[in-house]
Amino acid sequence: MGIKNLYQVISEHAPAAIKTGEIKNQFGRKVAIDASMSIYSFLIAVRSDGQQLMSDTGETTSHLMGLFYRTLRMVDNGIKPLYVFDGAPPKLKSGELAKRFQRKSEAHAQAEEAKETGTAEDVEKFSRRTVRVTREHNEECQQLLKFMGIPYIVAPTEAEAQCAVLARAGKVYAAASEDMDTLTFNAPILLRHLTFSEQRKEPIQEIHLDKALEGLEMDREQFIDLCILLGCDYLDPIKGIGPSTALKLIREHKTLEKVVEHMKSNSKYTIPDDWPFTDARLLFLEPDVRPADDPACDFKWEAPDIEGLVKFLVEEKHFNEDRVRNGVAKLQKNLKTAQQSRLEGFFKPVEKTAEEKASLKRKAEQKLEEKKKKQKQTAKEKKAAKAKPKGGA
Repeated sequence: MGIKNLYQVISEHAPAAIKTGEIKNQFGRKVAIDASMSIYSFLIAVRSDGQQLMSDTGETTSHLMGLFYRTLRMVDNGIKPLYVFDGAPPKLKSGELAKRFQRKSEAHAQAEEAKETGTAEDVEKFSRRTVRVTREHNEECQQLLKFMGIPYIVAPTEAEAQCAVLARAGKVYAAASEDMDTLTFNAPILLRHLTFSEQRKEPIQEIHLDKALEGLEMDREQFIDLCILLGCDYLDPIKGIGPSTALKLIREHKTLEKVVEHMKSNSKYTIPDDWPFTDARLLFLEPDVRPADDPACDFKWEAPDIEGLVKFLVEEKHFNEDRVRNGVAKLQKNLKTAQQSRLEGFFKPVEKTAEEKASLKRKAEQKLEEKKKKQKQTAKEKKAAKAKPKGGA
């Protein structure tokens, strides 16, 4: 799920944080991609007649088709992808995962019913909701990447958190995922729509965390608290709190502790009995990840294993041999070509000092205070104007 309505909040209150552009604008960049999220989207999007693609032996191949051709498209545009797979989910996520499983089970039953009584649209709608990325899907995708010479790593827990670590250390330019919580894990730059198909004509979104924090007038801790309040994978959302209210509450009370205190004294809100927001905050502040200098985070792009690819995709999965060989030729050519380095590759992002961070926080709070004073003054003037007796004849 990621973070509910976070994109909407950033686009409304910090529009300078979002840039949109074409895939070719990412030329020469290394990008860490949330593999599990991509595979899930391939299983949903790569279809024929509303059904997932199958091999002649009835095995699902949508995930492999999506991964092979979308990776080729990235490499074709001068991008060097690194895929990061999910490890075991954190304990706090088990509630959200249990709910997802329940929803999938219900959708499965509805899909079966729709086949009996419903329209083709109903069947497709419900069957999409039953999609689940299995261990086998992940293993087959890892096998395919190995043959393609494209590196991948498996995160201890959340892939997005691991992508964020690599981007923050400058090992890659950005983290790529559809999940907005990649920013909550402190990724300096998030790329969205990178693994979408060309046909969708969706521009690539590039979201910069520092500009988002600046526009929202928040420090990172407040941003995490806002994300938890908006609704994340670890906790139930609080009924009646939409994006505007969440933003208003964090801006007014500064921390979730004070927000919760305020809500307890206000009968309008009901906080769930079990709402361990401090644990959720810790998962975003200190996720279980491999440090960027861990040997497992050393990755390089290799030459593709052509015959291995043909055996796997053509002989085992019954892909079209000509198309596979053409794809491999492109892959070879692009990975062999010495890519022109982008200027930014020569500079490492410099972490702000504690003094600079404190100064930024002070400025943000000062700005907010001035804004509030202005609003109060405007409201006072309006009230005074209304109270003035109108001049009689």
